[in-house]
Amino acid sequence: MTHPFLDLAPLSAEHFASIERRVAGLLGTSQDVVIMQGEALLPLEGAIRGTARPGTVALNIITGPYGQTFGDWLRDSGATVYDLAVPFHTAVTAEQVRDALAEHPETDFVSLVHAEAATGNTNPVAEIGEVVREHGALFYLDAVASIAAEPVLPDAWGVDLCVIGAQKAMGGPAGVAAVSVSARAWERMESNPQAPRHSYLSLLDWKHRWIDGGRKALLHAPAQLEMLALEACVERIEAEGLDALMARHAGAAAATRAGALALGGGIETYVYEARDAAPVATTLRAPAGIDASELVTRALAVDPVLPLVAGGGALAKEMIRVNHYGPQATRGVVQSSLAALGGALAEMDGSGAPVDLEGARRAVAAAWV
Repeated sequence: MTHPFLDLAPLSAEHFASIERRVAGLLGTSQDVVIMQGEALLPLEGAIRGTARPGTVALNIITGPYGQTFGDWLRDSGATVYDLAVPFHTAVTAEQVRDALAEHPETDFVSLVHAEAATGNTNPVAEIGEVVREHGALFYLDAVASIAAEPVLPDAWGVDLCVIGAQKAMGGPAGVAAVSVSARAWERMESNPQAPRHSYLSLLDWKHRWIDGGRKALLHAPAQLEMLALEACVERIEAEGLDALMARHAGAAAATRAGALALGGGIETYVYEARDAAPVATTLRAPAGIDASELVTRALAVDPVLPLVAGGGALAKEMIRVNHYGPQATRGVVQSSLAALGGALAEMDGSGAPVDLEGARRAVAAAWV
């Protein structure tokens, strides 16, 4: 008995390298790209562990929960960390970063999340990258949620470590992730005696045994199914066109935002300004007196596959997230999600404000471009 998933020929080093090249093309980068065999947290942590050490002075920008995690990793690596935190309903500005670097001129590492899917905001990386480049610090960027939903250009933006994952806007697998690494970042790792070596977290292992060896022999058996799924998802992006895919995500975000505001019922957008809102997910604030978790549960009772989720942790009672990414960045998904929320809200009837399902539908149609 054979099975198409279990009886495939082994993935060759040449095939693996060809997938890396296509991912590099997606990023428009000439830097080395390493596809690590695990979820995006693997290269996110590996990049920090490889470059941070006692004596590192880091500016860690917090616009959501992942920024908090990066600060923990940096401190655990012995770095001195200065946090620049802004409210989750907004984005950080290049001027705020410039002021923070002026206050701490010894800073040699800056960490930032591009788009925070958990809170629905996105940060102006191009402008921030210019500031970081002028200062001379190493620039680390989490672009896991933003890749394929909005431009991600590590070379043009001066990003030294850019981590991406396929499971969101790319519409691909969660079991592999990639990082582009600049020459400066490799030099930082090589000079760091506590950078992971002979470890699953080690980027240096990939450099020494894979890249420097001409990509002839893999470090270990690859995650074959995930790599093939990554290749298929890149092929699908190439067929649709990256610009068209990003436009589809922008349309979904604009339509969700407009539809939610037209829906009424006391629902508000969580991110105040549209310019700060991520195209990968839209966050909404539940009406006063309504528990967001309960509202989402009731909405999902109508259609359990809708991309609706309550906020995490302390945000669970107030935040609703519409995850319009990848295959779900469509007008139909946006309309169905808002209709389910509106129906659940009318059923709970706690806000006292009327729900306008038809108005939301018209707003979605008008905003989708």
